[in-house]
Amino acid sequence: MNTKNFPKVTIILRGYTYSQAETVIKALLQSKVNSVEITMNTENAIDMIHDFHKKYGDKIHIGAGTVTTLENAKKAINAGAEFILSPVLLSKEIIDHCKENSVITVPGAMSPTEIYKSFEDGADIVKVFPAVECGSRFFKDVKAPLGELPLMAVGGINKENAREFFTKGADFLGIGSGVFNKDDVLKENIEGLIKSLKEFEEKIG
Repeated sequence: MNTKNFPKVTIILRGYTYSQAETVIKALLQSKVNSVEITMNTENAIDMIHDFHKKYGDKIHIGAGTVTTLENAKKAINAGAEFILSPVLLSKEIIDHCKENSVITVPGAMSPTEIYKSFEDGADIVKVFPAVECGSRFFKDVKAPLGELPLMAVGGINKENAREFFTKGADFLGIGSGVFNKDDVLKENIEGLIKSLKEFEEKIG
């Protein structure tokens, strides 16, 4: 996988049980959304990444989120993560290790300087976080002087504003609770999850 075929939308799974996360993945199989991020501060995150990659890796891209250390990056990659996301800047050491293993890096940034530095260090995509605080205009405004850099909007994205971020210059979106009714995840209501995904797909066109 590279930035050209990186999924436009990634579903963020943070703090859910193994069974709840797997139910979300099964719902995604009924939609066009084919990417999930298991955050490293989720209990048993490495087991989830390993098992879900093994079970669903031919249909769903599985990545690791909230990666802040080289140790966690290595664990996630060994478990089968195809991409690494972080809420903060990633060290060049982490980025280089990911490149050596053909893993996409998506460090977090909130300023033009941080965005520029991340790409200078070799990042594949930069995650603007929290995107809703920056506003959707931020993406076009940053690209005006810096060029068409691949940027992902994460933080506060939901069904109602997702299309706006795409039209204002975001290339990718990371979405957590903004897609689903949280009760549907907690109660593993797959029909409700599938319905929410269809509504989301209709909203973004």
